[in-house]
Amino acid sequence: MTSASNPQKPISIAVLTVSDTRTKATDKSGMTLIERLQAAGHSLAQHSIVKDDVYQIRAAVSQWIADQNVHAVLVTGGTGFTARDTTPDALLPLFDQVIEGFGELFRQLSYAEIGTSTIQSRTVAGVANRTVIFSMPGSTGACRTAWDGIIEQQLDSRHKPCNFVEMVTFHAAALPSA
Repeated sequence: MTSASNPQKPISIAVLTVSDTRTKATDKSGMTLIERLQAAGHSLAQHSIVKDDVYQIRAAVSQWIADQNVHAVLVTGGTGFTARDTTPDALLPLFDQVIEGFGELFRQLSYAEIGTSTIQSRTVAGVANRTVIFSMPGSTGACRTAWDGIIEQQLDSRHKPCNFVEMVTFHAAALPSA
């Protein structure tokens, strides 16, 4: 449920596309996420494309985790079961906390669209250094499902009873000194 009486608190979101073949011109999934996050009032911190390689994925996401001006990271691609699908393997060691319910809910929503093929999605989410990270499959349909069905509400400061915005926008500098 979203409360319309409070204004939306926009956040800064980075988008990472994991693909061995896509370019900025052909990255429809990344563009889908960018269009949706901007339509929701958020700003795009950065958009990058990396090869499906554990270390390239970790390097890109680690840079954003360390940047206090990036509040969330959306990763699309590399969540399947082929030898080249390494996104979950790259992200899980970076997480301070895993958001278990994201993968579960994504597969539940996805089941209505693609049936049992949804079990082949190893989509994961977590929090690292107060940055929330959501990974999803590389199809535009999966990006729409994840954003529209889960992420948009969880990155909306008006969504009740809870959302991730207060956590990701909290800075240690706001703490009273001892």
